[in-house]
Amino acid sequence: MRDTRESRLLLVLLIAVAFALITVDIRGGEDSPVDGARQGAAAVFGPIEDSVSTAVNPVGNAVSAVRDSGERHDRLALLEKENTALKARLGTDDRNSSRLKQLDKMLKTAGEGQYGIKGAEVIAIGAAQGFSWTITVDVGANDGIQRDMTVLNGDGLVGRVTTVGPNTATVLLANDPDFTVGTRMEATDELGFASGQGDRPLRVELLNGKADVKKGDRLVTFGSQADKPFVPGVPVGVVSRVDPSGGDLTRTLYVTPYVSFTKLDIVGVVVQAPKKDPRDTVLPAKPKPTPTPTVTVTVTPSANAPVDGEIQQEQ
Repeated sequence: MRDTRESRLLLVLLIAVAFALITVDIRGGEDSPVDGARQGAAAVFGPIEDSVSTAVNPVGNAVSAVRDSGERHDRLALLEKENTALKARLGTDDRNSSRLKQLDKMLKTAGEGQYGIKGAEVIAIGAAQGFSWTITVDVGANDGIQRDMTVLNGDGLVGRVTTVGPNTATVLLANDPDFTVGTRMEATDELGFASGQGDRPLRVELLNGKADVKKGDRLVTFGSQADKPFVPGVPVGVVSRVDPSGGDLTRTLYVTPYVSFTKLDIVGVVVQAPKKDPRDTVLPAKPKPTPTPTVTVTVTPSANAPVDGEIQQEQ
């Protein structure tokens, strides 16, 4: 439209009408005379808004996912840097070669399960918080450690964080009598609860009293709500004994844990759970059965042995 005197007057008139309609609408409340027009506009333009929203939301979700992915990547990169620093701190002399192997094995386990871990050293053992089976590690709140985080090493489940200080944390070990963790059987997915028994095997109560279980079957953590205190898929142990079912609602197993709780040195606190359940991928490769040697005995006849049909005479 050309900028003429008439066009200016028309613009002023339209603005005046708009203000008048707004005033009438506000004063009218729910009985506003323009309510019908508003509903009609909504009926016309609503589907258009929905279409635009449908088209835009995936883009927004994608942007959000990329942003979250970036934050996760940055967090994992930071953890990798910190674990590398721990590795350098351990040194390369003969005294620490075993510890370096432990750290490498733990990082491999964490990588297979996609666990974001903070590496730590065990600096004390004992019942500092009234527990009979605990360790103290050299990371704490200043390192992002929180209560009820899963603790593991290269072999499997170590325990959970119970108390956090600025630079240290107390870990309740999985063999403590007060320790309980949800478990899942490899392959069959039978669920149960494992409890510590000190220096004896873990006791597991399967929810299915008729579950088909045998010696040598393996278990992993089932995981907790919001991944606290336990993330899923961490190796727990191997079935060493199965009690007869006896028609009970549950079935009792005894499990030899993967972790040796009397030889803990390098551990990892899971500060970032995996995006999805790793299932059985973190379990170690099953040992190949040792073949039973076959012994073949060949009898060689003696030179003095009697021939068939002959009787050897006594001299």
